Order: sequence, then structure tokens, then C-alpha cells
Amino acid sequence: MGTQGVGGDDVSGSGDDVSGGGSRASGGGEVGYRGEGAGRGAATRALILEKALASFRERGYDQTTMRGIAQAAGVSLGNAYYYFGSKEQLVQELYAVIQAGHRQRAAEALQARDLSGRLRGVLHAGIDEMTPYHAFAGSFIRVAISPDSTSSPFSADSAAAREAAIGLFREVVDGPARGPARGPVDGPVEGAAGRLGVPRPPAPPALPALPELLWLSYLGITLFWVYDGSPGQVRTRRLVDSSARLIGRTVPLARLPVLRSVTDDVHRLLTDLRSPPGFGWPTTARR
Repeated sequence: MGTQGVGGDDVSGSGDDVSGGGSRASGGGEVGYRGEGAGRGAATRALILEKALASFRERGYDQTTMRGIAQAAGVSLGNAYYYFGSKEQLVQELYAVIQAGHRQRAAEALQARDLSGRLRGVLHAGIDEMTPYHAFAGSFIRVAISPDSTSSPFSADSAAAREAAIGLFREVVDGPARGPARGPVDGPVEGAAGRLGVPRPPAPPALPALPELLWLSYLGITLFWVYDGSPGQVRTRRLVDSSARLIGRTVPLARLPVLRSVTDDVHRLLTDLRSPPGFGWPTTARR
């Protein structure tokens, strides 16, 4: 009986020989990475990934198979599995590609002077980057929402994409480096104080956790976007605008003594979310 790959592909029963320690995949005339030059191996891998991303855009997760990807790339099924061990691994590559595109689109928005402007621009940039996948986004959600799925944004396999996303929102919080008046709390009062060189009060503990909180908010907006059937997902765009405005007005208040207990509670809540043993959301490294 053949070995079933992800998406119902029968590896051993397909005529693809993946023996020999995985260094050579016959049956399609393709040679694995160790048997060919590094340049050719990288080109083959890139081609398989290109066809996989195109299939995800055009067919969604459910209808994309490793066999179909291999056929589109003109390689054997065994060779496709040589470079990418499963369809879930290709989903992680999709995450990486989307994250890289999101960062590139967000570069200009990160130069805005105010938090709400930076956040609004970065959130819209993320939606822009994901738009080509909207028609089939629901099929990805069904897979990613499972707590045991390696495609979950909270899984260990998604750690690199998660940390990259949180890092982007850390840049949103920090703001551009333009003198002493920078950061997430540059409201009209504290911004003026910073320009005058007046030291600001110490940040409450919730503020270092703010990038993660913004990332969690972004996940919620993404879920709303997936099921947004309005033309051009205009409802999601309005949600981004109102959310960024509300957060931009609220965060500067976190330094006020009267709200210190609230920010402490938010910090404890986020800490508790990461605490249970075996929970697949590794603690983010702090600066």
C-alpha cells in the first residue's frame, strides 16, 4: 500500500521513487538537491513554490494537491516532496511570502508621526497583500483554526511568521526615529513635552506587550475580512480605520495613573494566555 501524502497524493504508488535517503527522486527524471548544482536546486524549489502559491490563489487550500503542484512545475511528485515535505509546509512558505510583502507595502506607513496613522497604514497594507487569496481564504481558516494544526498562527511551526508579524507591529509602536518625541504615546501633551526635552513617566507594563496585542487584533480583523462579502471588503476597510483611530486615542492614556490598574490587568491577561504548559504560543522575546 502506498504512503499517503497531504492532499491524498500516493507517493510510492505514483511511480515516484523517493528512496536513497531522499537525495534522489526518480520517476520524473528530476534529481534532488544533492545531485545537482545549488543554483539548479534553488531554481527548482522556487518553481515548485511559485506553482503552489498560484494554486492556493486560484483553487484554495482544499483543491490544491502536491500532485497538482508537481504537474504544474513539470517535476515528479517525489521531487516535489523532496523540497517540501507536505502541503502544510507550503502554507508556512505562503505565510512567509505574505509577511514579506506586508512589510514591503507597510514601509511608507511606518514613517507616519502618529500611532493611529502608522497602525492604519500597516493594517491596510496587510489586507492589500492578502487580497488575491480572499476568494478561498475560508479554506485556509478551516485548517488554521484547529488547535492541532501546524498551520495555526499559534503553532510552533508558525513561530517565524508570528515573530515577524509581531516585529512589524513593534515598529508601529516605536515609530520612526526622529528625536526625543517618538513612541506610542506621543499625544498632544506628551509629544510637546518630548520636544521640550521633558522626561516622560515610565511606561506601564502593558505597553511592552502592545505589539502582541496589536497582532492579536490584526488576527481578529483578518478573520472578519475572510467572511466579509461586501464589495471590495469595504466593511473591513472601515473596521481598520475605526480601530486604528480608537487605539491611537486610547494608548496614550495608558500612562495616566488612574488607568495604571487597567494596564496591569491587560499585562497579566496576556501573560496568562501564554502560561499553560504545552500551549503552542511561545513567549515573544522582549527587548
